Amino acid sequence: MNPFERYLTVWVFLCIVTGIALGQFFPGFFQVIGHLSIAHVNLPVGVLIWVMIIPMLVKVDFGALGEVRRHGRGIGVTLFVNWFVKPFSMALLGWVFIRHVFAPLLPAGEIDSYIAGLILLAAAPCTAMVFVWSRLTDGDPLFTLSQVALNDTIMVVAFAPLVGLLLGISAITVPWGTLLTSVILYIVIPVAIAQLWRRSLLRRGSAAFENAMQRIGPWSISALLVTLVLLFAFQGEEILQQPRVILLLAVPILIQVLFNAGLAYGLNRVVGESHRVAGPSALIGASNFFELAVAAAISLFGFHSGAALATVVGVLIEVPVMLFVVNIVNRSKRWYEHKAALVEVPT
Repeated sequence: MNPFERYLTVWVFLCIVTGIALGQFFPGFFQVIGHLSIAHVNLPVGVLIWVMIIPMLVKVDFGALGEVRRHGRGIGVTLFVNWFVKPFSMALLGWVFIRHVFAPLLPAGEIDSYIAGLILLAAAPCTAMVFVWSRLTDGDPLFTLSQVALNDTIMVVAFAPLVGLLLGISAITVPWGTLLTSVILYIVIPVAIAQLWRRSLLRRGSAAFENAMQRIGPWSISALLVTLVLLFAFQGEEILQQPRVILLLAVPILIQVLFNAGLAYGLNRVVGESHRVAGPSALIGASNFFELAVAAAISLFGFHSGAALATVVGVLIEVPVMLFVVNIVNRSKRWYEHKAALVEVPT
């Protein structure tokens, strides 16, 4: 992990402090930025989000879809957890904790918005950081690449309907026009640009491609951090009045991460997949495409929304929680391989 990735939680915390301070000292400046919008899309944030997302998507090789059949059982577990368990479990946890258990401690007018942010956070599987987590568990690189490519392909068509369904189930009004616009702006167009850029770089040779990846690697996290400074400049007053909100929002996110990681890990053992497949499968089941979640939350509900704040809490705890999951996966390898040998399914 590079320093940006390793200390992401520290950077996010510093962005919270910096954003709140700047928002208090220069409110007029940030009001001007907030009004630079076209069709409900804030232009500075739109540019930052593209800088966040596109470098990550350049790394994705959709040609790896041909590898899917090599680990069909592991891919099946990944798809089941990512698309049939993870978003619905988060919606359930949001309903339990945000609408009921913690409701007396949260601003009443933001309850629906917090739940919407949690749903957005869980609706898109991780695209970039999962390569880091996979490498730290000695995961199968071809499996990791194929599951990311397949998830991203599904995300293009499934993200909007899934979010719309879960928001509807949670009795939250679905802004369909804005939701579809967000999908086009932050999934379809970036995927197209990234793949064209990838092909152009690969035509110059693998060395040129790797050099380009090294140069643009820090762009994503840097753009994310600038976006967070803007977000907290707008959210600062509410956070100063309700500092415990961040801690309360972290509870369902933490439970969801551990639940889905454990479920994917256990199911891979049951179907007899190797530890090198089970590790990345569990990790992509636990982590989120938080850059997309932040972008969609801002587009759908605005800078000042509880939804935007909820997605940022996901960013805040992503690295320490995922490193904890990586540690569990590594420490349990001997146990996993013994159990997997007992239940191995013939290929």
